[in-house]
Amino acid sequence: MPRILFIICCLLSVICFSGTSYAAQVSPETDKKIQQLQKTIDTDIIWLKTAKGELKDVSEYRIRNKTNLLREELATLINQPAPDLAYLVPQVNKQLVFLDKVGQYLDARTGELKLALGGDNDVEIMRDIIKREEDRDHYLQAELETINWGKTLNINVDNAEAALTAEVLLRADYFESLVTYTQVQLQEAVAEASDAGADITAEQKSKVSSLKDRLAMHTASLNIAIEMLESLGQDTTQIKQTLFSVSGDITQDVLNFDVASSLIEEWMTIAKNQALENGAGVTFKVIIFLIILFLTSLVAKLVRKVVRKAVNSSKLNFSMLLQDFFTSISGNVIFALGLLIALSQLGFELAPLLAGFGIAGVIIGFALQDTLSNFASGMMILIYRPYDVGDLINAAGVTGRVSHMSLVSTTVKTLDNQRLIIPNNKIWGDTINNITVEQERRVDMTFGIGYGDDIPKAEKILTDIVMAHPKVKQFPEPTIKLHTLGESSVDFVVRP
Repeated sequence: MPRILFIICCLLSVICFSGTSYAAQVSPETDKKIQQLQKTIDTDIIWLKTAKGELKDVSEYRIRNKTNLLREELATLINQPAPDLAYLVPQVNKQLVFLDKVGQYLDARTGELKLALGGDNDVEIMRDIIKREEDRDHYLQAELETINWGKTLNINVDNAEAALTAEVLLRADYFESLVTYTQVQLQEAVAEASDAGADITAEQKSKVSSLKDRLAMHTASLNIAIEMLESLGQDTTQIKQTLFSVSGDITQDVLNFDVASSLIEEWMTIAKNQALENGAGVTFKVIIFLIILFLTSLVAKLVRKVVRKAVNSSKLNFSMLLQDFFTSISGNVIFALGLLIALSQLGFELAPLLAGFGIAGVIIGFALQDTLSNFASGMMILIYRPYDVGDLINAAGVTGRVSHMSLVSTTVKTLDNQRLIIPNNKIWGDTINNITVEQERRVDMTFGIGYGDDIPKAEKILTDIVMAHPKVKQFPEPTIKLHTLGESSVDFVVRP
């Protein structure tokens, strides 16, 4: 008997503890905050019925702001491990009713604004419409979130979900048509502005800008509708295809097999029609293009060989860098001319193309300032020829033999057999010592004798050795002189 009483007491304690924990999930402070936010929203809704102008905009803003804060509090409570159903179920139901009324209000307000279009204030009215549509998207997303809350709390939200699905489907269909229509209008407005050129009017500029804003708003709303329909389990393949075809934005949706296959099928149909209509002419032009390129490459190779042979056998004694420069530039010029001729056969206008190359050259020039500096230094080396391939030089702090030269850099192989590539601006901006260029060189040597040795005899011996050497030149005459009285030796300098 005592054991049974003990078990009953334990069960009662657990139940009481659980009940206390369950009831304590919504603190008085949180409840007070939620009630205050709800009161503010209700007050602004009353104001909204009679407010006009800016006061109406302020009321709408406050309602949206306070609603967001209220929903953040509710989301925190719902996401707890054991949400208080007695407290939250009425709140969620109240949110569903409130969001439905807000949607009706915004739809009516947007309809009034659309009826007012066609006057002098169309730009301002469109801004208001865009704002209302953004608010509508926001509240629709909030309604979907609330339905998900209801499912979490085991509330029957089937009717609300069905109504939301139908509404979003209609909205997606509406914006799908609107996006396509606005895109066509924008293309026409841009074409008119382009035709006007320098005579474009402020009205034409304003029209293009306004249509861009509309297209951006319609596209954003259509994207939101697609996301919501996917969350509601609806097929959005066709809508995504329309959106991609209009906007041209490649997103992760293209990875969707249905969307990708639909787009590929559409593109294949267009390609097939184009091939049937213009296939023969395009094929002939492509063949001519390839033939011209092939002949140009052959001519360029032939010209390179001729120029290489000419500069090699020239009496002007061109440097290796200059020979490579002439050979390369001749072949490249021939190929560039052939490419321009080939492109003209495909229907390209050469004047705009050359202008585009000029603009691109300026941009590339700014981006490659260091490289162009090396190129300019390479041109100076090419013109003044301070050294050539095979010369032993000391430049930029490096001593070695030049193994290769270009207009951008010089490759030097050092005496310990390391290969160094030095930018030309480093070489041209420093002292260049060409060791190879002079065929005669003085050799400086020092020999020491003791203080007790015969100085004239030593001088005679050094002179005889130097003069007997076959490579020592008689003029200029070698220098053999007593030079230094060192601490432990008498030093002679020998400079043949």
